[in-house]
Amino acid sequence: MNRRVSALIMTAALLALTVLLSGCSLGAKDGHAADASKEKTTISIMAPLHFPHPPHEDVVQEIESKTEVELEIVWVPNEIYTDKMNTSLTTNSMKKVTFVKNTDYIFLKTSIRSGAFWEIGPYLQEYPNLKHLDEDILRQAAVEGKIYGLYTERPSSRQGLIIRKDWLEALNMKEPGTIEELYEVLRRFTTDDPDGNGQQDTIGLTDRNDLIYGAFKTLSSYFGTPNNWGVEEGRLVPEFETQPYIDTMNFMKKLYDEGLVNQDFAVTSKQMQRDLLIRGKAGVYIGSMTDVQRLSDEARKVNPNAEFTLVNRIEGPSGYKVWSIPNFNGLYLFSKKAIPTEEELRRILQFFDSTMEEDVANLMRYGFEGRHHRIANGKVVLPEELSPARVAEVNALHALMIADLSNPNMMQVAEGEPLMEVAERLSQDNEKFIVKDPTANLESPTYDEKGVSLYKIISDATFNYILGHMDEARFKEQVQRWRQSGGNAIVQEYSDAYFNQ
Repeated sequence: MNRRVSALIMTAALLALTVLLSGCSLGAKDGHAADASKEKTTISIMAPLHFPHPPHEDVVQEIESKTEVELEIVWVPNEIYTDKMNTSLTTNSMKKVTFVKNTDYIFLKTSIRSGAFWEIGPYLQEYPNLKHLDEDILRQAAVEGKIYGLYTERPSSRQGLIIRKDWLEALNMKEPGTIEELYEVLRRFTTDDPDGNGQQDTIGLTDRNDLIYGAFKTLSSYFGTPNNWGVEEGRLVPEFETQPYIDTMNFMKKLYDEGLVNQDFAVTSKQMQRDLLIRGKAGVYIGSMTDVQRLSDEARKVNPNAEFTLVNRIEGPSGYKVWSIPNFNGLYLFSKKAIPTEEELRRILQFFDSTMEEDVANLMRYGFEGRHHRIANGKVVLPEELSPARVAEVNALHALMIADLSNPNMMQVAEGEPLMEVAERLSQDNEKFIVKDPTANLESPTYDEKGVSLYKIISDATFNYILGHMDEARFKEQVQRWRQSGGNAIVQEYSDAYFNQ
């Protein structure tokens, strides 16, 4: 009996020890899991820098704290971003997340089709903010109907004129409303000493080596040029085969021949273009109207009396027209090589979902309360005296914001920077007469393969025409070269897709 009791006691003790050890083991595992869940995900990101300096470290650290990640952001100046992005693509050294400009998206479509990037469409419904992304914009950016990127949002067109208002007043001129009036402003800004220094040392227009985001494409829409493609007699026609495109080249050639635009515009960078306006050497900048506040702030450091105004309506032969892009400025793509597992992809998507939450989104847009903005009656107030700190320490972060224009978690601005408010209002006005690209949602395999190299044929020919190095007959020879080198196939593929959709 004693032996039996002893055996039972021994068995019970062993069971208890087993349970205890098992509990310790489980506890260790659970503890490890808990510790692991607290480990921050490290996210490497390549993003464009549109400002002189990256955002301030403490703003980034606050975002990291709120989203529970560690960010390794490589900020690349916007002027060289395309080259850097292409280098990382060709050397297979992309970050986990890479921003791709709308205009550069073609470079990556072959890589997307070959499986270099994650298809994120199937995951979006798992996140409270990402699942509400605009389906139309997602479709605009899709490849073969599949979603690969998170979009940064923008209005259809911010294009317009930024003009020295004090120069207009000095010459007793009004804001231009037609192409002819615009020409007259450019002429007199060049010849009539608008800065009053007694010297003929100013020019009307400052431009750069970019036919799209420089002055040319916006001017061409004023002349009635279709946006990349026109629709004629059952076929799509490339814009450079239309008469308004020729008219635009003639207008630019006239400006160049008469010295109303910087003579080195064909090799001028965006920074050099901006610098001419900032230093008071040029009086008109044609491009994104939302650049105005920063241009004004920098110009007034050089000349406190510098004043600017904005114009978005220039009437041409077909009335008011302005070109537009799809409603995404660019996309963040997710590298399969750098993100090897679905688990890590989900954690990174969680970060972007978190950036759309109220506390993070407003931090990224407006910075710290008190230091970069104030709050009054539940709205954001952006005092002018806080603008320099906000621009220097926060504004670069706007490039990281997903779908910010339609994010319901963004606080409204009660009192903004005056010029920026005008720019946003006129951008909304542009919606009334935008010219859309009929191929925006279409695909052409030949364009994806050869579009970039073929475009160089046309851009070189356009610059050479404006500079007087070729006449219209030789320009049209280059158009035929474009067609014979693959353009005919692009026309056919887009035409088939457009009329069969």
